[in-house]
Amino acid sequence: MKVSTKGRYALRMMIDIAKNSTGEWISIKDIARRQNISEKYLEQIVSPLTRGGLLLSSRGPSGGYMLSRPPKEYTAGEILRTIEGSMAPVACLDGMDNICEHQERCATLTFWQGLYQVINEYIDAVTLQDLVDRDLCSDLPDFSI
Repeated sequence: MKVSTKGRYALRMMIDIAKNSTGEWISIKDIARRQNISEKYLEQIVSPLTRGGLLLSSRGPSGGYMLSRPPKEYTAGEILRTIEGSMAPVACLDGMDNICEHQERCATLTFWQGLYQVINEYIDAVTLQDLVDRDLCSDLPDFSI
């Protein structure tokens, strides 16, 4: 399992929208400027997030995007799966049923299942609010010596 650039940028986009949420629509142009990501690339990311119900959108000169619910109600896993699909570390765990012909005698299947479980538990335990809070802490000056 490798998270693509789209997955990483989707998390950054959602954090940006959450941090800059004032009840007004947030333009893709503003997000692109703050995140140093091209508008064209963000447009590819925003479509599945909107179709998946994670973002609301409004067209027009004062349009843009906003979260469909509070940041604490999103998980990193939900955002990543919306962009990436399954987070399975191996292809045989991608679907609902393992259709691998070696399933009955696979010496590594339980290892991959365990890794998949750990991945899902971790990404589903981290909320968008957690990521926003961590990011806000990085904005604070460091006074350590």
